Amino acid sequence: MARLKGGQRLENQLAVIAARLENHATLQVGFLSGATYPDGTPVALIAAIHNYGAPRAGIPPRPFFTNMIHDKSPEWGPAIAKLLKSTDYDVVQTLQLTGLAIQGQLQQAIRDFQGVPLKPATIRRKGHAKQLIDTGQMLRSATYRVEGA
Repeated sequence: MARLKGGQRLENQLAVIAARLENHATLQVGFLSGATYPDGTPVALIAAIHNYGAPRAGIPPRPFFTNMIHDKSPEWGPAIAKLLKSTDYDVVQTLQLTGLAIQGQLQQAIRDFQGVPLKPATIRRKGHAKQLIDTGQMLRSATYRVEGA
């Protein structure tokens, strides 16, 4: 029968890791409260309208956010596991790094989105056919916040 050595050291190390993981923190990524256009309109409202569409206003869905979550979220769990190890199980630092990465994914999703083409009048007004980017306010407003701990 095999004999194990170092059981107490393993137990102590697991207790240290568990204590570090007890830091309760929350990560929010997206268009957070306080982000507004110059006229006071919340960026989150405009982002939701773009993402889900507004048929009565003639705005088709452009699901940049839901597509990004669908495409990228399978990577988040394994990435968090690696980050926890590399940060010595510092929950806040792990969530900050995760938030920064997801913020970048969201901004890239805005830049890369191609869906229902813009109407000719919209292209004339904007001067280009790039969807989801007019003033750049939504792109600049994509951010993250770690709360707690």
